[in-house]
Amino acid sequence: MKLLVTGGCGFIGSAVVRHALAEGHEVVNADRLTYAANRANIPNSGNQAYTLEVADICNAHAMERVFKTHNPDIAMHLAAESHVDRSIDGPGAFIETNVVGTYTLLQAARAQHQRNPEFRFHHISTDEVYGSLGVDGKFTETTAYDPRSPYSASKASSDHLVRAWGETYGLPVVVTNCSNNYGPYHFPEKLIPLIILNGLAGKPLPVYGEGLNIRDWLYVEDHAKALLLVATKGQIGETYNIGGDAEATNISIVKQICALLDEAVPTDKPREDLITFVADRPGHDFRYAIDATKIQTELGWKPTVTLEQGLRETVQWYLKNEAWWRPIQERYQQERLGLK
Repeated sequence: MKLLVTGGCGFIGSAVVRHALAEGHEVVNADRLTYAANRANIPNSGNQAYTLEVADICNAHAMERVFKTHNPDIAMHLAAESHVDRSIDGPGAFIETNVVGTYTLLQAARAQHQRNPEFRFHHISTDEVYGSLGVDGKFTETTAYDPRSPYSASKASSDHLVRAWGETYGLPVVVTNCSNNYGPYHFPEKLIPLIILNGLAGKPLPVYGEGLNIRDWLYVEDHAKALLLVATKGQIGETYNIGGDAEATNISIVKQICALLDEAVPTDKPREDLITFVADRPGHDFRYAIDATKIQTELGWKPTVTLEQGLRETVQWYLKNEAWWRPIQERYQQERLGLK
């Protein structure tokens, strides 16, 4: 099939592009190339089945041109502002990209559906739209929305738009909500790559609050496979939650990374000594956990990489790919964000 992937130079988007090309699909990547995007995330970009369109999803004329020029069978919408701390400092960019951009893309997708009745639109979202869990329970596809940050509110808004366009205009849509992703090509401001690179450099390892917030961790390669499965086989009008079934506190993740770094690159002192507890994020959600029963039952997907395996592979990838992350560090000011 021919896939239009928005945000395909980002972390999750590039994993989708790499897997789609490996499966023999033709891929058109529409990406504005913001700070978090990187052409180098797609090493096989010389593939004749791959096209990069440098375009903004908020630009209606650009999106109309991309759809008309390439005539995709499926649009997979991953382009988004996604860092909670950045949304606290500058919520406007999140409303513009995640809400207005999704609206603009949906309008272009309506025209594409008229040209190609088999066309479908896959919207990729987050479990953060459901809010915060206590010590028990998991998010299901019917959990009520309760977003608590500008980021999650903007993604919740985009989810509602997609479903409304499906109901009102008959646009064939599917929606997925995923848990926290990690793995290769992750932008260094996020927790896991930040801890890896700071640990290598002997810098403090910042942990919000007491580090007891819990996340369900999903290896990005597993997620990409799930997304392609939903895009091609998911039932129109349905939502699928995608989780790694790997809950862990932030502090336990940091300590596991420290142990892996100590094993791979020994130093005089254990890297756990570098852990530094810092002021917590405002409104920091306590716990996320995904119930992925539906996608497992209906589509036969389940995560294949355990948290222990995934962390080890991720640390090894960063150790072997300094040529990828070093230029990012040189142009990116690593400062604390999200303190209002």
